[in-house]
Amino acid sequence: MQEQRNPVQMLAHWAQTKPDAPWLFQPDDGQFKPITWAQAYAQVQRMASALRAMGLASGARVAISGLNTAHWFMADLAIAMAGYVSVGLYPKQQADHVTYILEHSESQVLFLGPMSDAEVFVAAIPPAVRTIRFPYATAPRGELDWDALVAAHPPFTAYRPPAPDELATLVYTSGTTGKPKGVMITQRNCLYATAGGLKAMPPVGTERLFCYLPLAHMFERGAVELSSLSLGAEVWFLENIDKLGEQVVQVQPTRFCGVPLVYTRMQAAILKKLPQAKLDRLLRIPLVSTLIKRKIRHGLGLSRARYVIVGAAPMPDALTHWFARLGVTILQGYGMTENSIYATCNLPGANRIGSVGREMPGAGLKISPDGEILFKSDAVMAGYYKDAEKTHEAFTSDGHLRTGDKGRIEDGYLYITGRVKDLFKTAKGKYVSPAPIESALARNPLLDQLCFVGNGLNQPIMLATLSAGGRELPRSEVESALVADLDAVNATLEPHEKIAKIVIVRDTWGIDNGMTTPTMKVKRSEVESRYRELLQREAAHRSKIGWEVGSTPQA
Repeated sequence: MQEQRNPVQMLAHWAQTKPDAPWLFQPDDGQFKPITWAQAYAQVQRMASALRAMGLASGARVAISGLNTAHWFMADLAIAMAGYVSVGLYPKQQADHVTYILEHSESQVLFLGPMSDAEVFVAAIPPAVRTIRFPYATAPRGELDWDALVAAHPPFTAYRPPAPDELATLVYTSGTTGKPKGVMITQRNCLYATAGGLKAMPPVGTERLFCYLPLAHMFERGAVELSSLSLGAEVWFLENIDKLGEQVVQVQPTRFCGVPLVYTRMQAAILKKLPQAKLDRLLRIPLVSTLIKRKIRHGLGLSRARYVIVGAAPMPDALTHWFARLGVTILQGYGMTENSIYATCNLPGANRIGSVGREMPGAGLKISPDGEILFKSDAVMAGYYKDAEKTHEAFTSDGHLRTGDKGRIEDGYLYITGRVKDLFKTAKGKYVSPAPIESALARNPLLDQLCFVGNGLNQPIMLATLSAGGRELPRSEVESALVADLDAVNATLEPHEKIAKIVIVRDTWGIDNGMTTPTMKVKRSEVESRYRELLQREAAHRSKIGWEVGSTPQA
């Protein structure tokens, strides 16, 4: 793969070739304020000087927290320019994980970004860690201030490009179980994944990116931050999650990425304004259909999007087909932190719904004899920080990364069939793989989140939350629709896999209540633990649909 300049060098390049062009658009009370390439480079240089003045040793760890902002990017680049290693922290990260990550990574400095849980977060910071506050109203008070440091220090001019195998960042997995693991991502990893991604999805004209998924995750870092530096693309940041629908419409990005839940909620927003029966009628009228599709795509913020990607969890095929009818081609991809999210993806003109696409250029895809998906490329991590045992377990004897996912390849397309270790055993002693069954039932638009559980039960039960549309319907109508899909899915399953019933729970699962990771993956063990008593009660009743007390809709 052709060698490329690193992110710091690319920032310098754009600052020189188009200094007055806007790069970062930071929202403030609904208004986007631009920061040019030259302005960003000047701040990065001065912050690199400020960090160096603290006397940190080469390779020292410097952490970044808070919501996605222009200063997140600039801090990351200043850390790299100064010769240090960045460590990202998720918004609303569990307090014990904040403490653990900062201590485990030996971070000496922490940038404090805007956040809604400032008091809890600050209390979790070890006393020895120095703090620098970003200039935002909702950023917690720090020992030092970004603007003051930038004003007080000269530009850093002694930048030394790192060697390919030097550590670029520590990315702590959001993990559904146990303590986060520090994934060691090297300079080579970053460059290889970025170059390969842009080779598979080349730019066409001016690119505009929308930054809203957590920057602590490798996916957003690669797909938005690193890609913007390679492409010279604009980046527009989300102000807060409540404004997602509004601001993506304002931005109209050329590339858009989301988890399945984002697309489920987009669908719900459309159907709230235009019920399915009426939508179907309009789509059958040729001229009206064209106008409706164009209006919907613009209303979603996807009128200019050449690449609309979904990842992190399986996207229901029915939902992908539903968007395709509207002229929105959603491309399912696959990757993990350990391979820099560089694995497989469907592409325009080569989109096999139900699969996670073909191998990205040079990703090194392979299926082991027992069906596990493996990868080997320059995008694969150096290992887990301070954990030789888990690093050894993560690789095969010939150096392939174990994903923990099972899959098969058909016509070059990868299909994920389950998790190697995600099986559960029912009270009958039978093993069940939950992911394919969850995916099959997720086609029902009345359901939002699903978790199939069965440890200790005679027959597995599907726990689920309702979508916004589902919560607005009468209970009898919801039950009728769910029973129909339940019976249809069960008809395809072995007797021990069949869903005994669907139980609708009251609360949406999220980061706040500990039910999902920051990347919206459901923590199966947490869900199972929280609803243990409910599961036992519902298992004793023969009805096909159960309701937690207080869940909606009402009968």
